[in-house]
Amino acid sequence: MNIQTKYLGEIAIDERKIIHFLTGIPGFPNEKEFVLMDLPDTPIFQVLQSIKTPTVAFIVSNPYQIYPDYSIELDDNLIESLQIKEEKEVAVVAIVTLKQPFHISTLNLKAPIVINTSLGQGKQYILNTEAYSSKAPITPQSVEREG
Repeated sequence: MNIQTKYLGEIAIDERKIIHFLTGIPGFPNEKEFVLMDLPDTPIFQVLQSIKTPTVAFIVSNPYQIYPDYSIELDDNLIESLQIKEEKEVAVVAIVTLKQPFHISTLNLKAPIVINTSLGQGKQYILNTEAYSSKAPITPQSVEREG
């Protein structure tokens, strides 16, 4: 199927790659289907693009690539709602807030997006901890953890 995207124009996607968010993403409750797309020439960043609304797209990154010590515990409710059976089914991405200049951009480590890659289900998971910030520096030489 073809979709319009915010950053890459019209592209063909594999419908099996659609990620379903049963309750949407906070702030976007009606956006329930997204696809994770690679950005050309940027292996660290991807786009989480709404299937329905071309203007709803988030730049995301695997937080472990930027913060190797990042660690989260999934609670039983999340594991059950995403029907996670094994750790290898789980992908975690964090939303990037792009700023100019780029080095002051931030990463939301407080509310990562957790995806069951086997079933194509996702949810933004708000961590019940002060250990991570919703505005963590995108440059790893900055403070890694708060508090």
